[in-house]
Amino acid sequence: MKKQLIIMLLLLLFIALPHASAAADKSAEDIYAERMSLYKKMETMTQIPWYWLAGVDAYEKGLRRARNDREEAKGVINIYYSPKEWSGPLNPNMEEDNPTAISMFDGVGLDGNENGKASLKEDADVLYTFANYLAEYGFDDNNIQLGLWEYYKRDQAINIITGHARIYRKYGTLDLDDHAFPVPLNYNYSYRSTWGDTRGWGGRRIHEGTDIFAGYRTPARATSYGVVELKGWNKYGGWRLGIRDLTNTYHYYGHLTSYEEGLEKGDIVAPGDTIGYVGSTGYGKPGTEGKFPPHLHYGMYRDNGYSEWSFDPYPSLKSWEKGERNSE
Repeated sequence: MKKQLIIMLLLLLFIALPHASAAADKSAEDIYAERMSLYKKMETMTQIPWYWLAGVDAYEKGLRRARNDREEAKGVINIYYSPKEWSGPLNPNMEEDNPTAISMFDGVGLDGNENGKASLKEDADVLYTFANYLAEYGFDDNNIQLGLWEYYKRDQAINIITGHARIYRKYGTLDLDDHAFPVPLNYNYSYRSTWGDTRGWGGRRIHEGTDIFAGYRTPARATSYGVVELKGWNKYGGWRLGIRDLTNTYHYYGHLTSYEEGLEKGDIVAPGDTIGYVGSTGYGKPGTEGKFPPHLHYGMYRDNGYSEWSFDPYPSLKSWEKGERNSE
């Protein structure tokens, strides 16, 4: 009996392995195609524009990355529902996939692929459930934003998702993972890991970024696709700029001598776009400069749906620099 049980377990493992391998071996292009197909299908079913669904999904993917209370998505859709929320708070079966039973227990789960089940493990069901929720508020931008507010109860979440949706709508594709180094590689520059170093001006604090030393008016460039979220003076960072990318990451550019002409808050930028010029502004009232050598302070901040915190940008900078050199 024991021998038969071992054989059965090995057989089940052998059958399961190819499926796990196939999922892991999906190319980025295949994943983008599968996601887009789902977005477009749900747009047809609910009238919610695909780029809004893509914006929500990208935001939720960023939350999964930033939080330890959410596991990595098993499929290609990243929108998160807890089993209790999906099945119903009083449902004795947290793996319930019967739409009628889910409804009886006030769960949110719906059947999006018309197979008679509402499964939290099915991408189509998860995406349809969220799209159907938004459709209850309306199909235009303002009503979709109202629905998002009622769901997330956070202005910043609405701002980030709206930015994501605008980017996807502009470019019409999900394949927007390119990056660029913050300054052109043919300019003279130097940098090392300085995140976490102590700073004394303005009170004891840590350095929340990497300093890239370069000459005055060296172009500062967008490192990713994103939306200009902030522009103006800060007594620490001088003339600074903030860009939010599609992973919810906020990119901070400090000590600029000036901005690229015509660049405004709300503008969409692409990797390599010039957004300003290296300087030595900051550590004082508006216009203060020259208190330190010219350099670009580059910081990265992660959003978890509640707050933001800085993390070391140095590994990303080295990766982008290497990738750009290899593509020359």
